[in-house]
Amino acid sequence: MITVKAPGKLYIAGEYAVLEPGHPALVVALDRFITVSITETQDQGTINSRQYLETNFHWRRRGDQMIFDNRDNPYHYILEAIRVVEALALEMGHTLRVFDLDINSQLEDQGGRKYGLGSSAAVTVATVKALIEFYQLPLNRLDIFKLAAIAHFNVQGNGSLGDIAASVFGGWIAFSTFDKDWLRTVLKNNTFSEIIASDWPGLKIELLRVPSELELLIGWTGSPASTSHLVDRITIAKFAQKQQYQNFLESSRRCVETMIKGIKAAEVNVIKDGIRLNRQLIKQLGVFSQVDIETPELAELCQIAEDYGGAAKSSGAGGGDCGIVLTDHSVDQARLISAWNQHQITTLPLTVFELTGANV
Repeated sequence: MITVKAPGKLYIAGEYAVLEPGHPALVVALDRFITVSITETQDQGTINSRQYLETNFHWRRRGDQMIFDNRDNPYHYILEAIRVVEALALEMGHTLRVFDLDINSQLEDQGGRKYGLGSSAAVTVATVKALIEFYQLPLNRLDIFKLAAIAHFNVQGNGSLGDIAASVFGGWIAFSTFDKDWLRTVLKNNTFSEIIASDWPGLKIELLRVPSELELLIGWTGSPASTSHLVDRITIAKFAQKQQYQNFLESSRRCVETMIKGIKAAEVNVIKDGIRLNRQLIKQLGVFSQVDIETPELAELCQIAEDYGGAAKSSGAGGGDCGIVLTDHSVDQARLISAWNQHQITTLPLTVFELTGANV
C-alpha cells in the first residue's frame, strides 16, 4: 500500500485579483490533510471515501432536465487526476494497472460541512502524488503542481490554482497564476510530457518565511460557500464593470507586493496594515460586483478580532467559510477567542504546515 497526504490551505491576501496573471496572492498550507492510499488489485478497482458519500451536489433545471455542477463533486477531481497522471504514465512507457483508492479527509466537520480549506485542490494533489508514486514516475514538486493544476482546471474551469500550489509546496507562498489561454491551447496540441517540461507563462511560486512573532488565527462561521459559483459571478462583474475591476486589480497588486516586502523585512505592522487594506479592497469588489463576499458573520468575526488588536479579513472566495487574523505579542488571543465563542464563531485549531524532508 502507498499512502500520501496533501494539506488544506487558506488565502491570506490577494484573493480574486490572483485570478489574473501578474497579480500575486499570499496563501498558506495548513495542518489538516486529505490522505490517499492506493493498493494494486486484480480485475476491478474501487474508489472509497466515507466523507464524500455525504457531499451535497448543486444542480439546476434546464427545461425538464436536472443539470449537475461537476465542480461540487470531489470524485470528478479524483477521476480527472487519475486520467491526467495515467496519460503521462503511458507517454513515459508504463503499463497501466488496476488499483483501489481510499480517501480520508480532515477538511470537513463531523457533519460533512466544508471548512473552506481547499478540499478539491487537496484531493487532486493527493491523488496525483499517490499515482506518481504508484507508477514510479520521476517527477519533482513543480511537475506535481502542473499535473494537479491541469486536472483541477479541467474540472473547475476557473480559479487561480494557488490552492494547488499551497497543497504541493506547503508553508507560506507568494503565488501568481499562469496564462489560462496558453494552457487551453497547449492541452489541445501538446503531450503532457511537453507541457510539464514547459515554462508556464506568468507562473510564480515563491516560498516565504514570516516573522516568528506573527501568528495566524482562523475563525469559521459555520456557513460553507461554493468558490466556483462566487468566482463565476465575479467574472461577470469583470466585464460589466471594467474600470472598477482594473482599479481593484492594481490596488490589490500594490497591496500584496508591499506585504511580501514586509514579510521579507520582518515588519509585522506592514503585514498587518496590508491585511486591513486588502479587506477594504475585497469589500469594494463585493459592492460593485454585487457579490456578498464579506457576509455579516465574517464582518462580525473581523470586527471582534480588530477590537482585540488583530488584523482580520475574510479568506478566499468569502461568502461564508473562514476569516483569518494576524496577531502578534500585543494581542490577547484567549480573550479574542472567548469573544468569538460568544458569537458562535468556531476557532479552528490549525497551524501552518511546512514541508520537510520527512513529510514530503
